[in-house]
This record gives sequence, structure tokens and C-alpha cells, in this order.
Amino acid sequence: MHTGEQYHQFMLASPRVQLVRDRFQELALSLLPPGASVLDFGAGTGIDAKVYAAKGHPTYVYEPSEANSGYLELHCREEIERQAIAAVRSPLDCRVHAVTANFAVLNHIPDQAALFEQLSRVVRPGGFVLASMLNPYYLADARYAWWRANLLHLLRRGHYAVDSESRIHRFAPRVVARAAMPHFQLERVLPSGLGMANQLYLFLLLRRR
Repeated sequence: MHTGEQYHQFMLASPRVQLVRDRFQELALSLLPPGASVLDFGAGTGIDAKVYAAKGHPTYVYEPSEANSGYLELHCREEIERQAIAAVRSPLDCRVHAVTANFAVLNHIPDQAALFEQLSRVVRPGGFVLASMLNPYYLADARYAWWRANLLHLLRRGHYAVDSESRIHRFAPRVVARAAMPHFQLERVLPSGLGMANQLYLFLLLRRR
């Protein structure tokens, strides 16, 4: 069981993690209109939220982990005091232009259709959800028995769950797109094509209808 500070330091110490974070933040900021509000869904310790707020975006944070949310209050103390960042008990407590969910937050939620129905009440029409999700087609995972055991499930159903304490789910982009309808339309998957096989995370952009 980690503390919020341990998680925070781990996320900052990994160059690989930081590379993914930089790419995600760059894409999110390029999509947000000036001054647009954002909900950081599964905000962790507030690393992304702090960046959004610094760029002038009113930022809401939803983080169910008490350890992480406690450290978020320390890391983002200044932003919280000047109301650039506000914590919410439920995603439904805010109405925003965009929802961002970094580092496989959505992979913990098995019922994707219910999730996107809820998010449709959070994101304004024309807004978006941007999520980084674990890539079920990541070839480096082929060395693991759980990946090989679930390959048929992936090909047939487009999703599977890994047997572990957290029951992490892998979803093909088409499954997420289908679950998001009719509220959201899948607009972009990065990387795409053959480049998909070499990346642990896929970035999915879903536009609110």
C-alpha cells in the first residue's frame, strides 16, 4: 500500500512515465480553448491538474484514493487557495469543456457504457474526453502468460480482464467507441496503425455530440 507521496515521487522519477505525461499534457492543452474548464478524472496527486491550472484552465479534480487526494492537497495547495483547482466528490459535481484521464484510469472501470453515460452529463456539447488507456495490442506484453491466455478474448470480444487484485481491463478502441455512443464519437486514436504495437498507452480522443 503506497502513500500519496511515494506514488507522487515514483511518477516523477520515471523518464518513461514522464515522456507519456508530457505527450498527454501537450495534446490536452492543444485541444482546450483558452480558459476552458477541465475535469482531471482520477487526478492522482495533481501533477497534470497543476499544469492545466498554470495554463489558465479552471480545473476540477476527482481522485477516489484518500492517499493520493491527501497529497494532491499539498502539491496543489497554492492553486486550491486561489480557486484555480477545486476538488469534487463526484464527477457529476461539475460541468466542464473536457475530461482528461491519464495513465489507465479508465481501465479500472469495467462498465464503459455506464461511465460514458455519466460523463455525458459532465462534458458540454462540443467538448471532449481525452484518455490514455493500456494498449491491448502492445507486443512487449506477449512475453507474459496472461497476455497469451487472453489473446483469443481480445480477438473475439475486443476486451479482457487480467486476473489481479485490481482486475485491470484491456479494451480495444472499437469497444470504447461503441460504449461511448451515442453521447461521444471516437475522433482519434494515437498512435494508430502499426505504430500501435510499440506503445504501452493509447491516447483516445472522444468528442461530445
